[in-house]
Amino acid sequence: MDLRKLKTLIDLVAESDIAELEVTEGESKVRIVKSSAMPQNQVVMMPSQGAPAQFAPVAVPSAAAAPAANSAPAAPAEPTGHVVKSPMVGTFYRSSAPGKEPFVEVGQSIKEGDTLCIIEAMKLLNEIDADKTGTITQILVENGQPVEFGQPLFVIG
Repeated sequence: MDLRKLKTLIDLVAESDIAELEVTEGESKVRIVKSSAMPQNQVVMMPSQGAPAQFAPVAVPSAAAAPAANSAPAAPAEPTGHVVKSPMVGTFYRSSAPGKEPFVEVGQSIKEGDTLCIIEAMKLLNEIDADKTGTITQILVENGQPVEFGQPLFVIG
C-alpha cells in the first residue's frame, strides 16, 4: 500500500468519529485504531498469511520507578521555536547515503522547501522538507533511529 494512501486513511480516521479502520489490499492488510488515551493514531501492519508474528511486550515506566525529587527533572523542557514533526512511521536518516554529509546541522540557516532529512518507510526513501524558513536550533533524533508519526524531529528558530 502506498504511503500517500496510508496517510490519507490516517487523516480520515483522525477527522472522523470512526474508532477503527481495517483495509485489505491484495496481501497487505492495514489496521488503524484511534485511541482516546493517545494523542495520535496507531497503525498496525498485519503479517500476510504466513506464520503468525510474535511481539514482545514493551515495558512502560511507572510513576513508582520515577527518580527521586532531588535528581534531574523528569520531563525535558519544551523546545522553543517551530517544531518539524515526522509525517510518517519509518527510519530517520540525516544524509542521503552512509558517509555523506548531513542535509542540515544545528546552527545552519534553511529556507522553506530545503531537505532536512530522509525517512525510510517500507523500502521507500521520503525526503522531509522544511515548512518554514529559519535556523536549525535542535536536531531531536539520532541518525538511523526509528521514528513515529507526529514525533518531533527538528526545531527551527
